[in-house]
Amino acid sequence: MFPPPFAAMGRVMSRDTIAMAADHAGYPLKENLKADLVARGLDVLDLGTNSADSVDYPDFAAKLAAALKDGKAQRGVLICGTGIGISMAANRYSHIRAAVCSGPVAARFARQHNDANVLCLGARLIGPEIARESLFVFLDTAFEGGRHSARVGKLGAVPVTSH
Repeated sequence: MFPPPFAAMGRVMSRDTIAMAADHAGYPLKENLKADLVARGLDVLDLGTNSADSVDYPDFAAKLAAALKDGKAQRGVLICGTGIGISMAANRYSHIRAAVCSGPVAARFARQHNDANVLCLGARLIGPEIARESLFVFLDTAFEGGRHSARVGKLGAVPVTSH
């Protein structure tokens, strides 16, 4: 049904820096996924939060957007309760293509067809195993380009409206 976990496929991930941020609801899952990334030899830029104390998710989406813009990381992971709010906050930035993914199939298509550079996860909606599998599929999948390139190019363009 789904591809096997990343390590089982014998693939080697590049030495990227992955930025991670979460609100209070996503904090425990962020910590679990961070440990998985480090165990696989990736550098992690942890942008917080660092506890389960209540915080505002837009602040953490902004930190991650700044890190990607400044070249401190190549890709990012954002986690909140549903993944929805933090993805909406992240997608306000023109250089971010954040995708809420509920599993590895969505993560694969987010990369292949949408060239997503930020994976958003809902800690209250998926468990740690699905989150881990989604993360590694997201990191291992390349953008297909081709027919998708023009569509993705429109995502950063200013919309034209007619009245």
